[in-house]
Amino acid sequence: MSKSLKRVRTALEKAGIDAKVIEMSEGTRTAADAARACACQIDQIAKSIIFRGETSGHVILFLTAGGNQVDADKASALAGEPLGKADAKLIRAETGFAIGGVSPVGMTSPVRAFYDARLLEFDEVWAAAGTPQHVFPAAPRDLIRVCGALPGDFT
Repeated sequence: MSKSLKRVRTALEKAGIDAKVIEMSEGTRTAADAARACACQIDQIAKSIIFRGETSGHVILFLTAGGNQVDADKASALAGEPLGKADAKLIRAETGFAIGGVSPVGMTSPVRAFYDARLLEFDEVWAAAGTPQHVFPAAPRDLIRVCGALPGDFT
């Protein structure tokens, strides 16, 4: 089992979330792939979109429904700083995850996070579990609580 997957499982257990991590052989790199694999609506996929704060130099997580796109201007206003593209090296250094498997839980460092209210419209959402092949289901409020995300209009 990968270190990333172990961190996610440990974080879920510590948070009291009884979520079974599932391996998807067809992969879950995109929200559409994940929705097909999980047999759910695309908006039930909780995408972890990472930007680089241009002032702080740190990553910022935007947890959004799978069918929504992050509006860079709205996200910058919410974050209180200009945002840029976070490269793979920065994402790995600050979250512990590789692009394609970034989980909103189990990060190696605390990360500022915001969430899309659309996620709250579902009883269950699915998120990456640290690899491009692993996902887990959770109640959206539990997921938001664990990653410490704040509400925001950024889509």
